Amino acid sequence: MRTLIQALRTKELRNKILFVFGIIIVYRIGSFIPVPGVDYKTVQDCIAGSSNEDFIGLVNLFSGGALLQLSIFALGIMPYITASIVVQLLRVVIPRFEALHKEGQSGEAKLTQYTRYMTIGLAVLQSTTILVTARTGALFNYACSGQVIPDGSPWNLIVMILIMTGGTGLIMWMAELITDKAIGNGMSVLIFMSICSGFLPKLWDIGWGSNGSNGDWTKFGIVVGVLVVILVFVVFVELAQRRIPVQYTRRMIGRKMYGGTSTYLPLKINMSGVIPPIFASSILAVPTLIAQFGKSDQSWVKWINTNLADTTTVWYIGLYAVMIVFFCFFYTSITFNTDETADNMKQYGGFIPGIRAGRATSQYLTYVMNRLNTVGAVYLLFVALIPTVLIMALSLSQQLPFGGTTILIIAGVGLDTLRQAKARTEQFQYEGFLLEDETNTESK
Repeated sequence: MRTLIQALRTKELRNKILFVFGIIIVYRIGSFIPVPGVDYKTVQDCIAGSSNEDFIGLVNLFSGGALLQLSIFALGIMPYITASIVVQLLRVVIPRFEALHKEGQSGEAKLTQYTRYMTIGLAVLQSTTILVTARTGALFNYACSGQVIPDGSPWNLIVMILIMTGGTGLIMWMAELITDKAIGNGMSVLIFMSICSGFLPKLWDIGWGSNGSNGDWTKFGIVVGVLVVILVFVVFVELAQRRIPVQYTRRMIGRKMYGGTSTYLPLKINMSGVIPPIFASSILAVPTLIAQFGKSDQSWVKWINTNLADTTTVWYIGLYAVMIVFFCFFYTSITFNTDETADNMKQYGGFIPGIRAGRATSQYLTYVMNRLNTVGAVYLLFVALIPTVLIMALSLSQQLPFGGTTILIIAGVGLDTLRQAKARTEQFQYEGFLLEDETNTESK
């Protein structure tokens, strides 16, 4: 609260915060503007009679409810997130991408450009899939009797695809504006607001009730208490670090002596962030999505609907846990290259006390990262499976207003934004101190 108050007192930071709020308002308004050619009344009836807790529900969560509304921002920022992850993974496969990553700022700018192109391509593909599933009824779990898109002509569908793709491009542009001209990461801020937009109404429905059903205030109190405890735990773990001491030797460059300092290499417990639960949920939702196009009396469709469509089954929980552990180790190994870190330390004369520079340092960092990933995987499993445990323990028929992915995003984005705001605030305070000191010197 102190950081927010100090930021609002500074004119430049206050303008940045108001700019972020303006972008958020535009983003939320666009989430309720339907694509031309969609029967809005039929869409609302379909939303009221269906419940999506699979991959469609995950995308709808990240779009702030815009997906099922079939709005111009229906795709949200999912295409950009997918493209960013794919570009990071391609660094392992394509040497050119790895070379661009090592070039610094110019190389990162080129990778960002590739990410934008891939985002537009994925937006075209995903918008086509969404419109096809909406026409067949699979988007609303076949709980919709009306025709969502009355005009199914190719020209009308092409126009709708272009509008939804353009909406994705506009979201990507607004997110980059927040990153460049305001506070926080633009994509993270938009995800944060999309999740929070549906968070409080769903939480209130547990106590008050919805769709004619009576609520239970006891369950509401239990869910709120568990949510607060989990948020505190997540914040504690996300801020925790394993600090590896690093010593730099003295070097003579020209006539100046550099180095001779002691510092540390901070390693987070959860290096992979929210990526493992997202990957696991997405992959497990694919069979359910495919089964919607099959006949309900086929054996494989029955097996998928029985074991993978319900998030509380043994098969789903087991596969979900295995995938989270796998992606925790896999994604961390891509984003944190121990060989590259060891080479950079050796290049600048740094070493870990008691460990030789070079290969021995890389092996030591790999050993530490494996131990941290083990703890991080257990932590992610604990946070991701709590909603499932609550659904089973409290017999909640509706989807909880929060999940493991939701909690990690809310805590992570909130901490990162506050950290940036605090850094900006201290910067302005330091400049004010210097100006005051200069004024006193001149007066003397």
